[in-house]
Amino acid sequence: MNETILIIEDDAGINDMLRILLSQHGYRTVSAYSGTEGLLVHGSQTDLILLDLMLPGKSGEEIIRGLKAKHDVPVIVMSAIHDVSKKVDLFSLGADDYVTKPFHNDELLARIGARLRPNDERGGARLLTYRDVTLNTEDFTASCRGKPMELSRHEFALLRLLMENPARTCTKSMIYDKVWDYENSADDNTLNVHISKLRKKLKECDPDSEYIETVWGIGYRLKR
Repeated sequence: MNETILIIEDDAGINDMLRILLSQHGYRTVSAYSGTEGLLVHGSQTDLILLDLMLPGKSGEEIIRGLKAKHDVPVIVMSAIHDVSKKVDLFSLGADDYVTKPFHNDELLARIGARLRPNDERGGARLLTYRDVTLNTEDFTASCRGKPMELSRHEFALLRLLMENPARTCTKSMIYDKVWDYENSADDNTLNVHISKLRKKLKECDPDSEYIETVWGIGYRLKR
């Protein structure tokens, strides 16, 4: 692994927590405590940036533009802002992802892992496999133990998200963002129904195995 992550966060406690968390998972870290400092230390050694949106001095929008202009790497914004229109504005300015404070460590690590995946893996045709399940992300087909599964768009996206993060717990907020893309229809009941249907279809192909487990109060993950 050994990718370098630049943490731009003015709260020393949170900055320290992130540095320790990321170091424990094999990442190198560089810490900055303001947007100006972040712009100064950001360079070719940086692979990804965690950016607190509410920093003193320069606005978050200015910082994103400056970071991208200097060295274009994935920027994950961290903020307590829940306004969907504000999030959309950030994406249009160049932010690659968004995590709402307070966040679960598993969710943050999963988002980091997804953004650091090589471009040739993130785009284009590829097969995802987990145990006896295979997904083709180009033609949107899925099979389990060689038997084809008929999945809806959301069921496919949900299974894909879980398979792209096999060692992580996908939190509910992460699933809503990635699978439903901020649709108002996404809620706990909708998610539970889709998980139930997905489990049923997997069980039809492989009656003796469980592939998805619930992490109560947090979300779902592939069964370990």
